[in-house]
Amino acid sequence: MEKPTPSLTTEKVPMQEYLAYFAYGFGQCFSFGIVGSFILIFYTDIVGISSLVASVIFLIARLWDAIFDPIVSAFIDKHRSSTGKFRKYMKFAPIFVIVSTIACFVAPDVDMTGKILYAGATYILWGTCYAFSDIPFWSLSTVISASGQARTNLLTTANLGVFGGIGAVGFIFPLMLTYFKQHSAPTSSYLISVAILMVVGFVLMEIGYRYTKERVISDSAEKITTRDIVEAVKANKYMFIILIIFFLKIFMEMVNNIIIYFFTYNLANAGLMSIFGLIGTASALGFFLIPVLTKKYKKIQLLRCLLVADILIRIVFFLTGYRNVVLVFVFLAITQCLYSATGPLVSAMLAETVEYSEVKTGKRFEAIVFGGQTFASKLAIAAAGALTGVLLSVLGYQANATQSSTTLTGLFIIISILPALGSLLRLLMLSKYDYTETEFKECQRIIAARKQGHQA
Repeated sequence: MEKPTPSLTTEKVPMQEYLAYFAYGFGQCFSFGIVGSFILIFYTDIVGISSLVASVIFLIARLWDAIFDPIVSAFIDKHRSSTGKFRKYMKFAPIFVIVSTIACFVAPDVDMTGKILYAGATYILWGTCYAFSDIPFWSLSTVISASGQARTNLLTTANLGVFGGIGAVGFIFPLMLTYFKQHSAPTSSYLISVAILMVVGFVLMEIGYRYTKERVISDSAEKITTRDIVEAVKANKYMFIILIIFFLKIFMEMVNNIIIYFFTYNLANAGLMSIFGLIGTASALGFFLIPVLTKKYKKIQLLRCLLVADILIRIVFFLTGYRNVVLVFVFLAITQCLYSATGPLVSAMLAETVEYSEVKTGKRFEAIVFGGQTFASKLAIAAAGALTGVLLSVLGYQANATQSSTTLTGLFIIISILPALGSLLRLLMLSKYDYTETEFKECQRIIAARKQGHQA
């Protein structure tokens, strides 16, 4: 049988495939949004675990991910086939993501030691299962089409699903909790709400799996060794810069962790969390401008503008204070839109480093690149959770009690001005980044010439 010819197809991607790709990211991030925004307060206010112990759980889980996620990425890149690399994992991974997410929000009726051990085990299990879904999901963007613009469009679509899913959870989940708390205990209300949302998430992920297609086929006969993978990682200096930039979203993850405390204690209305979630969903609509803007401007230019704007707006936010609730939401909406818009730009820049690595090593490693993104994302959310737990302790936070003025001020500082530090650090990292669309297209030209030479 004739072997498949490696392809660099630029076949047009149909609209239904964009919608399916969006659906997978939207459904998957029901899980990420629930765990990212609500697991800490579930641990502290429902299970009764201290914020410091919760911080230790988060850090241990990420130490495990530091070992396991690269193994997953390497396994995916080493096991190629003529039928595709990534969709086969997206077939079964959603089941494990759904089950592990629900398990995280079970409050076992055992002593505190048992509760801590259960929380740690299920949180680590969740991160492990999530890797088998998230890495193939992002990597898929590089094999649906070889077109640089199509890839930007796909990654914009993926980020639209991700931010939309997280935002939808932030809006719907508090409403569900409020409803179910009227009819059941707080522990049961969390479990029922999570289970319902995750069933919906599974259906969306199944749509994403069924209606996407891999078109860029690598040579399945090419042997990939562990040494090849190590060399590819060492050669891809631009990947490391982008992953650091990606990790620096830790400051916004801290906002996501602390915002429910801010609404509950500073503004005395936990129900405002739903409005914040709605803002998060609506902010993703601005993604539709990204493909248009990237046709005229380089992604690094757009990213720099967004980061500078974020710093300036947050300074004004901090100086204004939080006494006027309407103004608070105006600032939250603006900063959320600015932050959300950085997502597709950073992901698209990361995707372009796949070709840089291929030029340097002669072999292609999509999963390694996007495995790095998955790990950086989970590291950011865990480190944010750990730091938030420590900060809550330092600020004197007391669960289900009236907070001191020091605690309230600290909560406001975290959601207003602290993320400006993240934007500043991102700008500093970009000063070292000189791999733009021009260099990316040159890498594509070199790869295409090599393939033509091999076929000849």
